[in-house]
Amino acid sequence: MTRYYAFNGDADGLCSVLQWRLHAPAPATLVTGLKREIALLERVQAIPGDEVLVCDLSMQRNREALLRVLEQGARVRYFDHHTVVNVPVHPNLEAHIELGSEICTSLLIDRHLHGAHRAWALVGAYGDNLTRVADRLAETQGLASPDCTRLRLLGEAINYNAYGDDERDVRIAPAQLYALMHRYHEPLEFIEREPIAQELDSLRRADLHQAMSVAPHWQGEHASVVVLPDAAWSRRVIGSLANELARREPARAHAVLALTRTGDYVASVRAPLTAPGGANELCRGFGGAGRASAGGIDHLPPGELGRFIEALAETRWGP
Repeated sequence: MTRYYAFNGDADGLCSVLQWRLHAPAPATLVTGLKREIALLERVQAIPGDEVLVCDLSMQRNREALLRVLEQGARVRYFDHHTVVNVPVHPNLEAHIELGSEICTSLLIDRHLHGAHRAWALVGAYGDNLTRVADRLAETQGLASPDCTRLRLLGEAINYNAYGDDERDVRIAPAQLYALMHRYHEPLEFIEREPIAQELDSLRRADLHQAMSVAPHWQGEHASVVVLPDAAWSRRVIGSLANELARREPARAHAVLALTRTGDYVASVRAPLTAPGGANELCRGFGGAGRASAGGIDHLPPGELGRFIEALAETRWGP
């Protein structure tokens, strides 16, 4: 019997699988990638009796591959918080899908494991920009404010590392980062012992400082668009910049775009924090995906930029 862990390479995906593996240590084949590498179940070639854990990957984007894996006789546990239409019903599928603006996959795993590795769940939630949710949960754990800050910065740094066209853009491949993380039961120990934690935080801060100097390409009453240049740092920082802008202007929606090596734009969209809904619908109209509060578009042709801005300006935000 082979175990597969298929998961997004951002903070939420990494921290979800890490919690599971700390709870039930066992050899497994890892299937992961950068933030935009969503269709990862295509890489899983299962046989009867195999077990597959899927975390933080859109079931909508992986539906065909999921059905294939199930028909091949594998048992699948699926944890996710992205929009999906019609979750398949199959005796080999255990689905934990929950939508909403205050949930992420790390928190779904945390609930399933009854808080067994909550500090790592907090890292995932902070990385997914659920700062207020994570703060409330941290308070119930009695965590001191300085420790919460360190967990937040770690989550943001891990999440930042997942953005890029390919692994040439990032400091460390998600699979390699996971290999370092899974040595530690506690993220504060990881921060103390692994230099990569500080390296990612420093690189993120530098990229974010550079990005904050870029003036908005367009700005309306309820939304704004920032277009970053064609550079590795731009592709790395789009998610961090979108989250930072959302925190600074919580009543406004934000879209951050950067040019890819193929000449298209990649986009990160955040609904207003005061009205967290509509991002997934907007992005779906341009071939993207996401959840109510945050979404992304992998390929936006330059000629579609004007139409995208019009759609952004007309979007009704909120539940």
